[in-house]
Amino acid sequence: MHQPTLMDLRKHERIKFELRLAGSSLADISRELGISQAAVSTVSMGWRRSRKIQSAIAVRLGQEPEQLWPKRYRKKESSK
Repeated sequence: MHQPTLMDLRKHERIKFELRLAGSSLADISRELGISQAAVSTVSMGWRRSRKIQSAIAVRLGQEPEQLWPKRYRKKESSK
């Protein structure tokens, strides 16, 4: 299992903050997806990866998962 770094934990807190500003929470996302709040938190903290959970969080924040977690996605190579 990936051990979250201080940066991962800061990102997690930032995501929770931004969700609150958007009128949502990790708990709302867990209910929407029908999964445990712990599962959503572990993905947000960087302990686990889930495209489904990352996408749900990103949608609530009006972003793409690649913007929130750039290290988790390979960079698209530009076509020459």
